[in-house]
Amino acid sequence: MSKIKAQDTKPELKLRKALWNLGFRYRKNVKKLSGTPDIVFRKANLVVFVDGEFWHGFEWEEKKIKIKTNRDFWIPKIERNMQRDAENNMLLTEKGWKVLRFWEKEIKTNLEGCIGQIVNYLQMVK
Repeated sequence: MSKIKAQDTKPELKLRKALWNLGFRYRKNVKKLSGTPDIVFRKANLVVFVDGEFWHGFEWEEKKIKIKTNRDFWIPKIERNMQRDAENNMLLTEKGWKVLRFWEKEIKTNLEGCIGQIVNYLQMVK
């Protein structure tokens, strides 16, 4: 597990690079905010998370059946990750932040759509 990257993953870099090229400036991995968001737009109170499908439980009910090895470890771990994501969303929302979460698969297959959601929100709060 030491090889697993918590930040600067390929999908995260792809999203950040696209936003930067469009002229948007942001902070990355702000530890003072709940959940350490991947991308933070302070002026717009917007945080963006890029979630890996396995680690954050994409289509979890289907996927957990397929876990064959070390089920006693992986199932509680991923379910706790999902619970923590919900808690962080709630804490950030209560503090006035808008939270956007994208699956890494979304960024790989529909980068323009993900960027569109971010840009629409940023233009709306201007």
